[in-house]
Amino acid sequence: MNGKAQSPITNALTIDVEDYFQVSAFAPYIERSDWDARECRVERNVNRILDMLAGHGAKATFFTLGWIAERYPQVVRRIVAEGHELASHGYGHQRASDQSEDVFLTDIRQAKQILEDLSGVAVQGYRAPSFSIGTGNLWAFDCLQRAGYRYSSSIYPIRHDHYGMPDSPRFAYEVRDGLLEIPVTTLRVMNRNLPSSGGGYFRLLPYGLSRWMLGRVNAGDREAAIFYFHPWEIDVEQPRVEGIGAKTRFRHYVNIGRMEARLNRLLGDFQWGRMDQIFLPPALAKAA
Repeated sequence: MNGKAQSPITNALTIDVEDYFQVSAFAPYIERSDWDARECRVERNVNRILDMLAGHGAKATFFTLGWIAERYPQVVRRIVAEGHELASHGYGHQRASDQSEDVFLTDIRQAKQILEDLSGVAVQGYRAPSFSIGTGNLWAFDCLQRAGYRYSSSIYPIRHDHYGMPDSPRFAYEVRDGLLEIPVTTLRVMNRNLPSSGGGYFRLLPYGLSRWMLGRVNAGDREAAIFYFHPWEIDVEQPRVEGIGAKTRFRHYVNIGRMEARLNRLLGDFQWGRMDQIFLPPALAKAA
């Protein structure tokens, strides 16, 4: 042993910028044509997140819907002005697996153009709504390459009833020439990938367990973790959606009241940065 301590790893903090009524699980209950009539709370929630990040000196990547950016351009500009990465979540939160190849290509190009026009910066990253790139639509990577994206973070290598590719690589890999796939982080335990990187799992599990799993990825795999959450997850006052199933209700609302405090602990316990600066070659990250 040389006695040298390993330097801490900077992990990637990611926020999927969508509002509560745009969640995929609510699609059977809320018509898209009703979106404009709903109370939109994303602006205040993103501003709270930006204030939180500023308090901890942390940077993040905001995967933002084109639909949101068109209505709240000031949010997009604040994200960029404060040194965070602006990335694409598609235009209207349609699952990639529910779109044809042509429709998907149009969607990701439209979202990229809107975000770049509003922000004045290059948009290099994309995350599919609900991690909806899988074995049945790997053509989506060809579309992302054609649209000029440099990376995707659209695969969650776990078993889940709505998404997941448990046999895909756990860490970043080149999925097409010049295009990286950067999977959401899992912890490998007894030949099984355990979800360890945010969302409903972070709200459900004890904070100490989530912290331990992220720490194991850093210390054991010596890899940067990718953590994600949504602005609506810190919003205890969001309107309740009526008539939804018990499982959907539990998944959406469980421990929302504890989320902000847990995020503050997480920001203090690990180092956090932008996806592009962690994973892309320096020349590409600087170009953004």
